[in-house]
Amino acid sequence: MKKLILTAIFGMICMVGRTDEGMWMPMLLNQNIDDMRRKGFRLSAEDVYHLNQPSMKDAVVNIRGCTGEFISGEGLMLTNHHCGLSRIQEHSSVENDYLAEGFWAQNYEDELHCEGMDARIVAGVSDVSSRVLGAAQRGADGVRRSAAVDSVCAAIVSEARARDSAYTYAVSPAFEGNMFLLFTYEVFKDVRLVGAPPSAIGKFGGDTDNWMWPRHTGDFCLFRVYAARDNKPATYASDNVPYRPRYHFKVSLEGVSEQDFTMVYGFPARTSEYLPSYAIDNVVSHNNPRKIALRDLRLDLMKRYMNGNQEVRIQYAAKCASVANAWKKWIGESKGLTRMQAVDVKRQYESRFDAWAKNRQEYAGLLARLETLYAELRRYEEAADYYREGFRSIEMFSLCAIIEPALTAYKQGKLDVDAATKFRKEFTNFYKNYHVEYDRALFAAMMDAFDKNQPKELRLTSFDSICAAYRGDFNTAAEALFGSSVLADKSSPKIFLSGVYQVGVSEIEADWFYATYTKVSREFAIRVNAPLTRLQREIADLQRLYMKGQREMEPARLFYPDANATLRVSYGCIEGFAPRDGVGYDYCTTLDGVIAKDETDVYDYRAPQRLKDLYAARDYGQYAREDGKMPIAFLASNHTSGGNSGSPVLNARGELIGVNFDRCWESTMSDYMYDAGWCRNIAVDIRYVMFIVDKFAGAAWLVREILGEDLP
Repeated sequence: MKKLILTAIFGMICMVGRTDEGMWMPMLLNQNIDDMRRKGFRLSAEDVYHLNQPSMKDAVVNIRGCTGEFISGEGLMLTNHHCGLSRIQEHSSVENDYLAEGFWAQNYEDELHCEGMDARIVAGVSDVSSRVLGAAQRGADGVRRSAAVDSVCAAIVSEARARDSAYTYAVSPAFEGNMFLLFTYEVFKDVRLVGAPPSAIGKFGGDTDNWMWPRHTGDFCLFRVYAARDNKPATYASDNVPYRPRYHFKVSLEGVSEQDFTMVYGFPARTSEYLPSYAIDNVVSHNNPRKIALRDLRLDLMKRYMNGNQEVRIQYAAKCASVANAWKKWIGESKGLTRMQAVDVKRQYESRFDAWAKNRQEYAGLLARLETLYAELRRYEEAADYYREGFRSIEMFSLCAIIEPALTAYKQGKLDVDAATKFRKEFTNFYKNYHVEYDRALFAAMMDAFDKNQPKELRLTSFDSICAAYRGDFNTAAEALFGSSVLADKSSPKIFLSGVYQVGVSEIEADWFYATYTKVSREFAIRVNAPLTRLQREIADLQRLYMKGQREMEPARLFYPDANATLRVSYGCIEGFAPRDGVGYDYCTTLDGVIAKDETDVYDYRAPQRLKDLYAARDYGQYAREDGKMPIAFLASNHTSGGNSGSPVLNARGELIGVNFDRCWESTMSDYMYDAGWCRNIAVDIRYVMFIVDKFAGAAWLVREILGEDLP
């Protein structure tokens, strides 16, 4: 593989600037290395990222929405419990409730295959900006420019695949489409669950403590990546062997102290640090409040049914966590942006930009155009939110979204074997985690919200017939419609799939839910989504220009590109913070806090008896602090986002000291605006991970593998 060539466009960002925030490209870490060393880092940029030699990048794994890291030479991968929650759930049943009891393989043979899960490792990165931007310029602007970019990116991927089909390729933009990078990945498709603590440890504090500090959550689980005998990626097979990574992180049991250097290495999902004030105002004043209110309804209903039924609790564990995660984040995000007066701060910056752009033809009037577009966008976003968070949150309609493309392809004779197999799995799995009574109650609540809150000028006429038929009485509608629906019947998979589709097609098409979904969704696509997409494209094109202008206006500033699920490094130090007058947070927590919170009548705070017994005996082994306490979590000032869940937290020597799993609630605005005094990421201390694996689970074979030593 050719060496990465740092082109002139990369050089533009290698300037002196702020380093108290940022998600930095590891292949360009030479621009940051002096600052990192001043803060305590003891290694080189090449230790972090090297294209041709083993380096830290080879131990960092993308697991679709989260990050994992190799911690042994046998492919053992550590990530968050919440990242593995759906995998733990899919192997759980009332008889084998791994969510409640935990799971620990005693050997390789016990490890559980996770169908559909893959692990991606970055094998290389190259700059393709000049080629993509050249095609983009020829494509003018707007839709034609976007089409030109898509075309050349597809060609670049196709050419790379033709050269070496063993890898997977993707072209990712940076700086709002002012730069383009070709990422090369090794994709391993045989991943197996090795160990997970019970949810009472892995999710201790539950939704109550989510996004909060102090935290006492052992948010981790273990997987193993398998490969063919030649160590290359392979689909699941019984004779596959543990993958031998080029690099794995050494675990440090030395512990952490305040002001210690820390580094997070992972795949942060999405940030938007360079948006104009109009976008931030839409988020704070309109979008977040609307979505929060709709998820309030969903969560109240979901928890009511989960609390009363163990089977429902298992079925909806991952769904509830997913819904609650964004809901609580939006609340904290809005509070943080309001506290920071983010809209006013952005306006002040825009005044500077307007003054600078006044006599520059390329940028003159740019912000005024953006303001107009964001004002128009607002009403379409409102209609879209009520459709997506309201109408589409009803699970019967979610099922219809799975059925429609498969049914259409089948009727056209285009449903191939692979697509049919995928559909069968999705269709069947839907019912495994479906509770009709909950969905019936959700239907009544969400249809009412959808009816009352659709913007008048964008009201979907296909919905009005529903309202007329039941005169707005959605409780009565729910009883009648769920009672007569073939889709709401759990025998539906057998009916629909037993005859290889022929038996059930007419029944499905006649079902009220399917007929309603197709009508409403098609009208939404035409009247709301099409203009919304057009506006978003226009805004993206102007945002690209605005990003380009910001970098030209401040040539000495060290800009980092917004996160977009590609490999990034952030760094800071261990430190607490003071979020309110008279309130100061320490940088760490201990097992004392679990015992203090333990409350058997509150599901989120039911500590396992074995954990309490170990605490009573102070049986912590080699994992206790010098003062004899058992550490659990710590705070650091690393800039993180969604996707950094499960990321390794490393010390100055590049050793693993923790696993990132959250941010403080006061930090959630950092996806839009960073505040060095407030922004803190939360990590589970690696000593607590090892304590749970060793003393709680008794998985001595894993301890030996991770530490590479005999147990005392």
